[in-house]
Amino acid sequence: MSKVRFIILLVFLPVCVIFAQEKTLSKEEAVIKALENNYGIEIAKGQVDIAENNASILNSGYLPTLNGTAGATYNTNNTTTEFPGQFNDDGSSRSNIEIDNAESQRYNAALNLNYTLFDGMGRFYNYKRLKEQYNLSTLQARETIENTMIQMFSVYFEIARLTENKNVQKQALEISTDRIQRSEYAFEYGQNTKLDILNAQVDMTNDSINLLNTEQQLANAKRDLNVVLNQDLNSQYAVDTTIVFLPKFQIVEYMDQAITNNVAVLQTESNLSINDYDIKVSKSGYLPTLNLTGSYGWNRNQNAPSAFLTGAVFPGTNSIANSVSLGASLTWNLFDGGSTTVGVKNAKITYANQELLRKQIELEVNRDMQNAMALYENLLKIYQIQEQNVFTNQNNFERSKEQFQIGSITSIEFRQAQINLLNAQTNKNLAKYDAKLAELQLLQLTGQLLNIEL
Repeated sequence: MSKVRFIILLVFLPVCVIFAQEKTLSKEEAVIKALENNYGIEIAKGQVDIAENNASILNSGYLPTLNGTAGATYNTNNTTTEFPGQFNDDGSSRSNIEIDNAESQRYNAALNLNYTLFDGMGRFYNYKRLKEQYNLSTLQARETIENTMIQMFSVYFEIARLTENKNVQKQALEISTDRIQRSEYAFEYGQNTKLDILNAQVDMTNDSINLLNTEQQLANAKRDLNVVLNQDLNSQYAVDTTIVFLPKFQIVEYMDQAITNNVAVLQTESNLSINDYDIKVSKSGYLPTLNLTGSYGWNRNQNAPSAFLTGAVFPGTNSIANSVSLGASLTWNLFDGGSTTVGVKNAKITYANQELLRKQIELEVNRDMQNAMALYENLLKIYQIQEQNVFTNQNNFERSKEQFQIGSITSIEFRQAQINLLNAQTNKNLAKYDAKLAELQLLQLTGQLLNIEL
């Protein structure tokens, strides 16, 4: 086997094996897998679940508390009762009375009910605050999902770009291989020198190395995407290289609605609502608190037998008692040293700061959108220019190929035309996916990233 054929086999054999096992991973499938499996998104969903639990009626303070208590006591005693200097009716002296293993038991149980009927509306506004905190957690989860989508698409598009670059470099390698064969035939018939063969072999070697490097970069990019999708790192697949850009009027319409849809702005508004509830909760400290209480108790006492002065043994008694009580208490902290006043003032300052932060974020979002739109339009123009550049270089290469085959130009000139075409094709691929990623980043700023069809 010649050296040339060995290099070709070394480069193309692994590629053929991989492609035989690959299936296409569409953009929609990648999005679904990321939403279902990505660790960051799963953690964000867990935080939303926690916030939902906190905002439930069970954590609101509106429900009463009911406590149950129970107890039991058991005693056993041995007693001896003496009667010194005392006599019976017949004149005989009284003997001692001994009571062994005298048992007594006591049992009790109680239920205590407590309910806050009014607490200055603090409980009401705190419950509202927890509901708004849940809304904020959903916005934070949405932000995590959007960032994950941008991360996923950046890797997905990198795979697509490298895939197209690999195809271009495979074509370049095939052309270089054909050059070697033509140079060898021409050398045999005395139409060129050995130098032409060596130049062709050098070019083919460089093309082989470039293809191997691209394949390595492509394998690394696929592993990066597998991490984002939380699947086997060695999973093999092809990706969809089709790119469709949204109409400009649709993007402009999204930009006009950005302030009402941008997740960062929505989070500041949610924080503003939370701060407003904090003020109201702090003000509830000025008002009284009314509590209701109720209890039910049960007691049973079984007393041990005992001796009396008459010399008789009195048997044990057994008593059962039930009790029910209801009560209400009013507590009004007329002066707490000023802590409530300080808390209200600080809550108002926090609210004012949050308003300033909202205005700042709105200004930054508008700036970022204008910058993103300018970048997107610029990249689209570059992509269109690169498309035309590929067309021009393709025509130049075809004519150079014809001229090279009839010997009108040298192998160096032909190689330069081939390199120019290769660079134009790879630059076009880069511009295409850069423009699409810039479009997605612009859609993220408008708050529409999760609402579009890919």
